[in-house]
Amino acid sequence: MQLMRSWLFVPGNRPRMIQKAPTLGADVIVYDLEDALPSAEKASGRRLVAEALEAPAGRSLRYVRVEADPEPGLEDARAVVGPGLDGLVLPKVSDVSLLHRTDAALGALEAGAGLEPGSVRILAMIESARGLLAAPAIAAASPRMVGLFFGAEDFTLDLGVFASEEEGPDEMLYARSAVAVAAASRGLVAVDRIVPEFRTLEPLAADTKRARRLGFGGKGVIHPRQIACVHQSLAPSREQVEKAREVIQHFEQAHREGAGTLQVEGKMVDRPIVEKARRLLRMAEASKSEEYEL
Repeated sequence: MQLMRSWLFVPGNRPRMIQKAPTLGADVIVYDLEDALPSAEKASGRRLVAEALEAPAGRSLRYVRVEADPEPGLEDARAVVGPGLDGLVLPKVSDVSLLHRTDAALGALEAGAGLEPGSVRILAMIESARGLLAAPAIAAASPRMVGLFFGAEDFTLDLGVFASEEEGPDEMLYARSAVAVAAASRGLVAVDRIVPEFRTLEPLAADTKRARRLGFGGKGVIHPRQIACVHQSLAPSREQVEKAREVIQHFEQAHREGAGTLQVEGKMVDRPIVEKARRLLRMAEASKSEEYEL
């Protein structure tokens, strides 16, 4: 089971951070050639990221966030598409046209780099009202799609909404849910917004657990301290694992005995509940090597 819980954004112009990123334990490293890169450092950033992708990958998948404008974005892609690249992160996707152009361009770049067709995947960032309304179509736009990312900062800017210290648990509920549902409709991973605060991890833990309940399987991070917090917050608890095992055991016994329905702790259990229990155990198995206790 490929885990894609933590998406660590690393500025493409910071050699030490680029070098250290593969040792930090993130599921996905996103080398950033967009917002984090001053235009004067674009050429050197492309070179640094391309060199990083030639090094051994370690346990992390490696993606590159390219420019939102099509032409500079294509130049970014030309610089980094090669054997070490797992995918591109496309920012500010508002309709399927960019995805179709990128899909076609990647086909040519893969052929030139000797890669299998379709091997470079795409994560689309939903960061505007237009993008949110088009999210289901965006999710279905290409077989390269691996997921959707909810970019809260640009989304709230598009809406003219200003952050406040009194943000409640339901802030952006509709938008986040819509992104998660659109991703799930195509079997893709939903990656939730970044939490900028990294000095204390309580806000990130609470936001990540809320995201998990909304259907998100991943979270954007900007600091190494946030990685383990995201992994732990998305992981099934010991109690959940024990209950899942109990549900499966009771279901399998009932199936052997020919019973059509069963109850566990006074609750009816049917096949969807059993399938959720099995999925939870697969997640726990994939996460069991983490340093924290499940």
